[in-house]
Amino acid sequence: MKILFIGARLFNDVADYAKRMGITTILTESNPKAPNLDLADKYYIVPRGMDKPAEIALQEDVDAIVPLIGVDPPLIEVAKMKEKLEKEYKIPVVASNIKTVTVSTNKRKTKEFFKENNIKTPRYHIIEDKIPETSYPTVLKQEKGQAGQNLIIAKDEESIKSYLKTYKRAIMEEYISGHEISVEVLRWDDKTYPIVVVDKGKTTIQGIHPLQKVKKAPASIPGLDNRKVLRLAQRITEKLQAEGNTDIDMIFHPKSREIYTIEVNTRPSGTRYLSAASTGIHPLEQLVNMAMGEWKPEKLTRRKFHALEIPIGEFEYDNPPRTFKGENSWILHGPEGHRRITIRSTNENKTREILKKLNIRLIR
Repeated sequence: MKILFIGARLFNDVADYAKRMGITTILTESNPKAPNLDLADKYYIVPRGMDKPAEIALQEDVDAIVPLIGVDPPLIEVAKMKEKLEKEYKIPVVASNIKTVTVSTNKRKTKEFFKENNIKTPRYHIIEDKIPETSYPTVLKQEKGQAGQNLIIAKDEESIKSYLKTYKRAIMEEYISGHEISVEVLRWDDKTYPIVVVDKGKTTIQGIHPLQKVKKAPASIPGLDNRKVLRLAQRITEKLQAEGNTDIDMIFHPKSREIYTIEVNTRPSGTRYLSAASTGIHPLEQLVNMAMGEWKPEKLTRRKFHALEIPIGEFEYDNPPRTFKGENSWILHGPEGHRRITIRSTNENKTREILKKLNIRLIR
């Protein structure tokens, strides 16, 4: 079998697995200096956009396509390619369709989707000149953007006015004090599998992004029913008709025990190592199974490990592991400036032993 993978940065997550499965791998990438190019059986450096990858898919006579794109802007073009190749050439593209991506990549449309489907989300207004009455702090964000881009936590009306001088228009959203949580959901061929609830830490008025926080899986938050969260994530993914890998971001309010859904991301998630560490289910490997036509969620076994992820600055270690080896293990991953260590363990004592071995002091 031959599969085209689009995007080299995440290809190391699936290269070994694809090889074990006997797949011939073709890789396209727009950056000639990108990592992981040599891990593929064959690679092409292409212009940005999906025209050339689609052309190469036909030229190489591939059986399926797996986009490994972790950012929003190209997703519409991926969805258009999916529509054409699946309809005209019967080549499956493991990604979401145009309608789904149009909602997931636009925060206003995502909010409208939540409202239409009776999914609880923080109250919000679209503001331009007039600032409605609100409590402070309040969240300001743009319709487009990810990873906290163009988002601030406004503490007063002057902060809002200053923000509007730059952006002219904004989504003003109720600030929820609680725990940030998320779930990666796999969906293909009308079958859905929510993996695990990840605890991304408490919300902060500084707007600290989860990449900079200590994260855990499965979440163990007093009053939070993880099964309820998994069911909600599954419902959202099915309503949206997303395919491939989808990440649902939520906030749990500990006093009211309400779950507020914030965003939906129809692309590989930054929590994929936590999902893999805590359950043994590797999200991107499952995308390969989907492409092979061999994805069977009913046969997936969710193992039970403790997983902890820590943002790390400078870290000296000879040949750090990049795959989990055994029940008590760790990996180092992430680009320069955003390195993280993810630990898998059978219990919290084992986690502490690994931290001690690595000479890492966990500040709570």
